[in-house]
Amino acid sequence: MADPHAIHDQHGHAHAEGEHHPVGWKKYVVIGVILAIITGAEVAIFYIEALAPVLIPLLLALSAAKFILVVLYFMHLKMDHAIFGRVFWAPLFLAVLVVAGMVILFKVLPKYGVFS
Repeated sequence: MADPHAIHDQHGHAHAEGEHHPVGWKKYVVIGVILAIITGAEVAIFYIEALAPVLIPLLLALSAAKFILVVLYFMHLKMDHAIFGRVFWAPLFLAVLVVAGMVILFKVLPKYGVFS
C-alpha cells in the first residue's frame, strides 16, 4: 500500500515527507543574507543625497529583487510545478499593467492637457 504522506518527485519516485527538501538550509541562510544586504542598501540609499534623482526607481528595483527572491525560494515557486508559477505571475503581471495604466491615465495625461 502506498504511503499517504509520501511526496513524489518529477520522476514519480516517492519520498517520505521531510526526507528530502530541494533546497538545503544553507541556501536559505545565503538568501537571508542577500535579503539583509539588499535591505541595508535600501536604507543606505535613502540617506545618500546624490541619489535623490533616482531614489524611487532604485528602491523599486531593489524591492522587486527582494520580492522575487522571497517568492522563488520561501514560497517555493522555483521548486514547484510550473503551473503554480503561472497562477502566481500572470495575475501579478496583470495587476502591474492595471496600476501602470491608472497612473498614466490619472497622473501623466492630465499634465499634458489631454482631458481639457
